[in-house]
Amino acid sequence: MATATDQELDQLKQKYQSVFQSIEQQQIHLTHVNMDGNKLFIQGDAPSEQAKNKVWDQIKATNPNWQSDLIADIRVTGGGQAQPQQQQQQQQRTYTVKPGDSLSKIAKEIYGNANEYMKIFEANRDKLKDPNVVQPGQELKIPS
Repeated sequence: MATATDQELDQLKQKYQSVFQSIEQQQIHLTHVNMDGNKLFIQGDAPSEQAKNKVWDQIKATNPNWQSDLIADIRVTGGGQAQPQQQQQQQQRTYTVKPGDSLSKIAKEIYGNANEYMKIFEANRDKLKDPNVVQPGQELKIPS
């Protein structure tokens, strides 16, 4: 049985369906879509400032009073500059957390030193609130 929050979430997702289509078209990676109080909370990473602005234009076109029922946190993570593919892959190394992992265990595996765990934590502050808590399946950025 759906809760009131689930119903509100579904209603707001319907209301902002064109925004979600724009997010997809602009290749924005959504990190969170949920209710924050009585507002729809959307968080994501945009490949460029232009992509972010197109989504904001769509939000305003969908509802000029969007502040009443939407919180949107769209960050630009692509840097907006074209980079050689190999360099981009090096900068975007990731690690998927497995059951039993900790940041120090991951740091030991990657850097050879468990004490380097804060380097991983700092690079993933958008996903992690506590360096002692990681969830299996989380994809973490691994700085070089």
